Amino acid sequence: MKYLEEYRNAEAVRATADRLRGLVRQPWTLMEICGGQTHSILRYGLDRLLPAELTLIHGPGCPVCVTPVEIIDKALAIAARPGVIFCSFGDMLRVPGSGKSLLEVKAEGGDVRIVYSPLDAVALASRNPDRQVVFFAVGFETTAPANAMAVSQAARLGLANFSILSAHVVVPPAIEAILSSPNCRVQGFLAAGHVCTVMGIEEYFPLAERFRVPIVVTGFEPLDILWGIEQCVEQLQSARAEVRIQYSRAVQPRGNITAQEQMRRVFRVVDRAWRGIGVIPQSGLALREEFAAYDAEQRFDVQATGQGESPECIAGEVLQGLKRPTECPAFGRLCTPEHPLGAPMVSSEGACAAYYRYRRSEAGRGPRQT
Repeated sequence: MKYLEEYRNAEAVRATADRLRGLVRQPWTLMEICGGQTHSILRYGLDRLLPAELTLIHGPGCPVCVTPVEIIDKALAIAARPGVIFCSFGDMLRVPGSGKSLLEVKAEGGDVRIVYSPLDAVALASRNPDRQVVFFAVGFETTAPANAMAVSQAARLGLANFSILSAHVVVPPAIEAILSSPNCRVQGFLAAGHVCTVMGIEEYFPLAERFRVPIVVTGFEPLDILWGIEQCVEQLQSARAEVRIQYSRAVQPRGNITAQEQMRRVFRVVDRAWRGIGVIPQSGLALREEFAAYDAEQRFDVQATGQGESPECIAGEVLQGLKRPTECPAFGRLCTPEHPLGAPMVSSEGACAAYYRYRRSEAGRGPRQT
């Protein structure tokens, strides 16, 4: 409980907010890249403590949310096949594809199971040699090492009935895509602490230098976020663009070298489509050729349906920080956590889910004025 009490201290939060009000001399727009940070900002009302000149916008920091419809549809097709045990983390079950969700496939008789680790799926494959076991590998660089370990273990055990459907995405190319957009308003980034715990910060130096934006690696508690904002603003006020680590109790500059090596031994970098955004070059992870036998897409030869998002859903604009969830006409009416039109309303890290839980009364008000 020490860190919870220390980094949620109300007096320290108020003192930091007061310092920010004295520090800011002109309007600035910052983006937090992590859905966990978005939920903390709204849960604790941190944005309401900031001076009016500071605007926070929410980025595509939820891997469940950016998993495209075409991959969801492939998951649905595999999960519906006889003889398949389809394993996933729980937050993927209600993410809508072009027609239904994994939860609906399960209701129709598909053997869809929630697991808490990819190694649970490996154990299922070992216990069920007459069934094909598929794990839905979704996540940023944070979960990729564990999923790589599962593939390595299946290979060591000689499990011919285990495979993964990889929907992995990586963060730096998404930041580059946002900053390269003609619609970009972002002047500084709060980077995801858990991703940098694995990957370190070296990949962010070229982005800060090229686009002249400060990038501060931030944790998830109220003081983590406010101190990250403070470090970002201090740089902006003095025309600096550096990569800093606020979350130093967890992040080292080089990250976790062992985890990186495990990830890179099993995965290769590929172009990847992001839901509502489009293809971002070199932003995904796919299995290397030597592990192709564990690639569910190849094993089952599934094809995407080609159908797209619900026309009422503005998830793409929300994920790019162009609109807030409450600006969506469907928010809270046609789109709810029980009946979502898009992934950001489903995931525990989705921006729409955060606004539904903490800011539902703001629907229809439009963006905050600065």
